[in-house]
Amino acid sequence: MSAPVLAKPQLRGLLAKRLRFHIITAFILSLGCATMYKFRVAEPRKKAYQDFYRRYDAVKDFEEMYQAGVFQYGKP
Repeated sequence: MSAPVLAKPQLRGLLAKRLRFHIITAFILSLGCATMYKFRVAEPRKKAYQDFYRRYDAVKDFEEMYQAGVFQYGKP
């Protein structure tokens, strides 16, 4: 009875094959993460800033701070 023959390990081109797989996978994952960040973080933040500045009145805010005494003018 003969012993089972083990398959030879692939050594030639192994690094190139594994690198190709990992580089493509990393590229796809990075695109996915960038897309998720854009739509889950950047776009809501941009919309929040737009909403804030749409209703923001700088003159009214200045007047409120002036009445509250926030601005102090020192004598030289």
